[in-house]
Amino acid sequence: MSTLLNIPLANLTQSELLSQLTKGVLITPNVDQLVKLQKDKTFYEIVRKAEWVVCDSKILYLCSKLTKQPLKTYIPGSSFFPAFCDYHKDDENCKIFLLGAMDGVALKAQEKINERIGRNIIVGAYSPSYGFENKDDENEQIYKMINESNANVVLVGVGCPKQEKWIDAHKAQMPNVKIWMALGATIDFEAGNVKRAPKIFQKLAMEWLYRFFQEPKRMFRRYFIDDPIFFWLFFKQLLGLYKNPFEENV
Repeated sequence: MSTLLNIPLANLTQSELLSQLTKGVLITPNVDQLVKLQKDKTFYEIVRKAEWVVCDSKILYLCSKLTKQPLKTYIPGSSFFPAFCDYHKDDENCKIFLLGAMDGVALKAQEKINERIGRNIIVGAYSPSYGFENKDDENEQIYKMINESNANVVLVGVGCPKQEKWIDAHKAQMPNVKIWMALGATIDFEAGNVKRAPKIFQKLAMEWLYRFFQEPKRMFRRYFIDDPIFFWLFFKQLLGLYKNPFEENV
C-alpha cells in the first residue's frame, strides 16, 4: 500500500489487478477525488471500505515517488476498462452492464465494445436521468434491468462522488453482481463521445489540461480553484504535518 493524504492505494500493476479482480468494488482516485475526500466523510468511509482502491492519476503516481512507499504505476480507469474487456474476451461468464453517461451514449458504447470484442460481453446499458439517485422509481427500474440482464460486472459512470455513493447504497439490490467499477467518463470514452488526451499529454501528466481545453467552463473551478489545495496538503504530508480530517490523533 502507498498512502496519499488519508487514502491507502493498492500498489498493483494493471496485469496484477486484472488477474486478481474477481469481486468487490473498484474505485480509482485522482487528484480531484483526493481533494473531495478531505471534506466528505460519507465518501471517505465508502472509499476506505472498498476492496480495490487504485491510483488513476500520473500526478499522484509521481507524488508517490517522494514517499517511503512509491507506487509501481498508475492505472487510469479509462485504460483499465478496455483492458478488462480484452482480458475476459473469451470468458462467457463475464457479463457487463454499463450505467451512466448522457442519453443514448451507454448504448453506443455497448455496440462499439461488443463489436470490438467479438461477442456480447456488454449485456445491457442505460443512461439514467439527471438526479436519478433520488428517484425511487428509476432506481427500481435500474435494479430490474441489471438483474434481468444477468450481469455480474457493472460499470457506473455518473461522476464522483455520486457513482461511489450510488454503488454503496444500492448494490445489495443486485446480488448477482460480483464486481462494481466506479469509472467516471469511461463510458463516454468507449462510445467515442469524448476523446482521451493524446499520448503526449498523458506522458507529461497533463491529461487534465486537455480536459480543460475540451470543457473550460465546467473544468475551470476543479483545476484552478479546488484541486491545487492537494499540493499543499501533500507537502504537509511529506513534512509529517498532515492530519486526517476524519480521525483523531492521526
